[in-house]
Amino acid sequence: MGNTTDYNAIAKQIIETVGGADNIISAAHCATRLRLIVKNRDIIDDKKIEEIDLVKGCFFTAGQYQIILGTGIVNKVYDEVIKIGISGSSKNEQAAAAAEKGNTAQRLVRVFADVFVPIIPVMVATGLFMGLRGLLTQEALLAFFGMSADAIPQQFLDFTSILTDTAFSFLPVLVCWSAFKKFGGSPVLGIVIGLMLVSNVLPTSWDVAQGVTEPMTFFGFIDVSGYQSSVLPAFIIGFLGSKVEQWLHDHVINALDLIVTPFVTVFVSLCLGLFIVGPIFHTVEMALVGVVTALFSLPFGIGGLIWGALCQVIVITGVHHALNLVEIEMLASTSWNPVNPVGSCGIVAQAGAAMAVAVKSKSAKMKSLAFPSSVSALLGITEPAIFGVNLRMVNPFVWGCVGGGIGGWLAALLNLRGTGMSVTGIPGMLLYLNDQLPLYIFVNAAAFAVAFVLTFLFGMKGKEQE
Repeated sequence: MGNTTDYNAIAKQIIETVGGADNIISAAHCATRLRLIVKNRDIIDDKKIEEIDLVKGCFFTAGQYQIILGTGIVNKVYDEVIKIGISGSSKNEQAAAAAEKGNTAQRLVRVFADVFVPIIPVMVATGLFMGLRGLLTQEALLAFFGMSADAIPQQFLDFTSILTDTAFSFLPVLVCWSAFKKFGGSPVLGIVIGLMLVSNVLPTSWDVAQGVTEPMTFFGFIDVSGYQSSVLPAFIIGFLGSKVEQWLHDHVINALDLIVTPFVTVFVSLCLGLFIVGPIFHTVEMALVGVVTALFSLPFGIGGLIWGALCQVIVITGVHHALNLVEIEMLASTSWNPVNPVGSCGIVAQAGAAMAVAVKSKSAKMKSLAFPSSVSALLGITEPAIFGVNLRMVNPFVWGCVGGGIGGWLAALLNLRGTGMSVTGIPGMLLYLNDQLPLYIFVNAAAFAVAFVLTFLFGMKGKEQE
């Protein structure tokens, strides 16, 4: 449909079908889904939603009514939804009402998603730059052109280092900015506080970890270094700093607000970050990374088997966005992401299951849905395949999980590690432009094949084929 698509009309249809603007408390989006918090979920007709042009499926989870549109499309539809207006309440009232929806775990997942999803494109781009740099500096490729590593200009290496290192060096800046924006603070204050957490006055966390330098010691017992590779401390500081700013806006007289509020907000936030929040929550995030690392270090690839089988189950719940924290932290600390290849196998396996349905089904309507859904999953977007095809029949989804487990098991056995995150399936090959690429293709092909064969043989009953 391209540029002729009327996204405004689609947005109007969605708003009308979910019960009108008055039934929508708030709207947000991730990479593929329009996420609506609604007052009354029961009045929404799922079948009518799915009949809307470009809608690939819908479901209700984590306190949100989620409409699957796909990458690129969801951004445009969301913008139109916001332009149209989603309710008569103010932005702050919407945020407050949204916060009341769902249990504590659901609200926490939404918060993580709202903070980390906006910075994922930066992580994706950085990972791709790492992959390209790895390709261009491979000895085998250089030898093919009659070159050696010594022939690579230093200026080229410096230039590519800027592309690959900047986002991770200033990761707290991105997180703090996004957190301030999410929690109602001034994003520019979040940027400044994030920059202070990685100030060149502080010894870097990498130098301290390697024993190159000693941390600064305050009050005789608090060791302080920069938080270049940290995520969770910046997240907590963003939350606390925004609340400090809001409290000051409410209690400082207007004549002094411009002077006092930013001054106190920055000072208090930095003190909390360096002396309390940083040391505590950096330890917490290291423990989280340690748990995931331990899972993938289990013997015989057991961790990959478990994760590959369950990762798409987690996607159904919407909890997977909270796990972005761990992947970002692993990349920042080690420059590698062992979760990505295993997760990719889980995604490609669902494509295999959907493709088997498309091939075996005798229904023209199901074929027309399953074929493009399988292609979409191969490109990294599984929602159409999961919610439009596999989950409806149940067995194809189960066999897809089995295929994902087999592929994940192989990936763990082969110690595959990506250079980035959030790029999977066929596009995910860009994260493995080194000696891992053949292995990445192999494990994903295995996941696809296992899911396809098992679904074709056992996944469809007689009536389902019709």
